[in-house]
Amino acid sequence: MRGLTGAKTMRVRRPARATTTATSVLVALTLSVTACGTGGTGARDEGPAHADSAASPPTSTATGSKAPVSAASRVDAVRLIKDDPLVSAEVKRLLKPCVADEYPVDVSYGNLTGGTANDVVVNVLTCGDAVGVGSYVYRDQDGAYVNVFRAEEPPVYAEIDRGDLVVTMQVYDRGDPVSSPSGENVITYRWTAGRFAEEFRTHNDYGKVSGADPAPGPDS
Repeated sequence: MRGLTGAKTMRVRRPARATTTATSVLVALTLSVTACGTGGTGARDEGPAHADSAASPPTSTATGSKAPVSAASRVDAVRLIKDDPLVSAEVKRLLKPCVADEYPVDVSYGNLTGGTANDVVVNVLTCGDAVGVGSYVYRDQDGAYVNVFRAEEPPVYAEIDRGDLVVTMQVYDRGDPVSSPSGENVITYRWTAGRFAEEFRTHNDYGKVSGADPAPGPDS
């Protein structure tokens, strides 16, 4: 499965705070977050995260001590996801081209598991709003890529940060509009004893600026 070629992927930036309205399909998603393969651990949080999408081809990110990723060694992320029995049927159904043969898939390469080859992080997003519906890590084992982590409760986005796997999800309080989450959970995983284990997590609250009542003054 190494060096696969096929449909183009679209470069999608890491999700920032929500700025657009999520598509109604997210309301119906009931996917769970789990980790798989070698016993990795998933994350569970709620609320849609959004990213801006562009129709340009992805630029691969190499981190850690691994060699830079050449065009020949890049994976066909779309085929990898569609052929993976551990990816849910719902994510596969949502994985469709946005423009021609360009899919909203963000792919990163780097050193997460300490293997001899780069690990591959794949984020599957929706077209338009670019909401993360699935994040996966693939590890090279004997020339084939094996799924060692999956998170499928939208919104979700995974990335490599100095050798750790960082999963970001936006969180909603009761009454929050879809376009305005209350905050985000950021969960860091580290490859330990053949699995991804949660190292630590942080929660960031977003300020409620627009529409907020002014704080009472001393004479109120």
